[in-house]
Amino acid sequence: MYDNLGRSRGTDFFRIGDQLTDEERDYWNRARHFVEDEVLPVINDHWERADFPRDLVRRLGELGLVGDGIEGYGCPPMSPIATGLIHLELHRGDGSLGTFLGVQAGLAMQSIAMLGSEEQKQRWLPRMARVEALGAFALTEPTHGSDSVALETTARREGDTWVIDGTKKWIGNGTVADVVVVWARDVGDGQVKGFLVSRDDPGYDARRIDGKGSLRSVWQAEITLTGVRVAESDRLPGAESFKDTARVLAGTRNAVAWGALGHATAAYDIAVGYCSERTQFGKPLVSFQIVQDKLVKMLAEVCSMQLYCLRLGRLIEDGQLTDTIAALAKMNNTRKAREVIAIARDLLGGNGILLDFHVMRHMADMEALHTYEGTETIQTLIVGRDITGVGAFV
Repeated sequence: MYDNLGRSRGTDFFRIGDQLTDEERDYWNRARHFVEDEVLPVINDHWERADFPRDLVRRLGELGLVGDGIEGYGCPPMSPIATGLIHLELHRGDGSLGTFLGVQAGLAMQSIAMLGSEEQKQRWLPRMARVEALGAFALTEPTHGSDSVALETTARREGDTWVIDGTKKWIGNGTVADVVVVWARDVGDGQVKGFLVSRDDPGYDARRIDGKGSLRSVWQAEITLTGVRVAESDRLPGAESFKDTARVLAGTRNAVAWGALGHATAAYDIAVGYCSERTQFGKPLVSFQIVQDKLVKMLAEVCSMQLYCLRLGRLIEDGQLTDTIAALAKMNNTRKAREVIAIARDLLGGNGILLDFHVMRHMADMEALHTYEGTETIQTLIVGRDITGVGAFV
């Protein structure tokens, strides 16, 4: 009983699949089969033990699911919608795995692809696409999250070497990454620049953040950089100010919108499956009108989130994505996903808090998505500034 909870039951009521290319369907199916055959059977154990699922992470590279649409350098060719579909499916399986991909491909690899030198791209991107090398993106600091533009980590140039000092927090993969994209303020001109740092560099100290109630199977770190020396050849030449950092960040909101859809889809699938099998008062829960009402409203939200994501992908393809559009999609989908998951939790009653039924894991992981890559408040203010012409950040 309940053996198939979390498996896809079909939510494409607006026939979005008909608008996909064969390549996009292939990525979707590849990611879905991976989640159902390899992730769901083991992920609860990883999550409960806060264990980084190295074997599953390696499989992402073997299956050709890592690349985020980067062209060449060993990255699998994929459209923005194919990229989104992969994020949807991974988050439908587990938020930690989806977050790993967001850090590896959407942040670390994209930083190198967008802002790196040809040598840096050749050195890192093929290995990272195969997940033979892990990446991290070190921007957030203990006292600078939403206002990361005010980061205090410094970089001082000495000849052909840069000396970096500062502290970073909530850095995904920070304790395991082979290359860490560190953002620091050049004391010479005051501008934010990017550097490729190794976790083995003297002065680099990463401590895993424990005690998390969300995204337990991906490791975040607090990093102290004390006189870390980086060669000029390891500076990202295309990163000359925080505007360049923001270019990388803008693309990740697309992935978060798709990821939130994945969590909501999982919650809906679980609720339908559970209510179809669970009998109370002599009949299945799906026989009760109030249960059907809740399931239909969950589905309606999932379908609206799908339409957001499809349109988002098309706008990216056409080069028309703006900060406002990305912020609106991220804000809407993370908020709606929380609501859908909460209904699923309610429908499962006491079983809803057990990991065996997956919903509580999705509920906990969704809390992190709601916050990272810009909180709902920050996304709201981005959109508000656009529609009113008034910045209300301070």
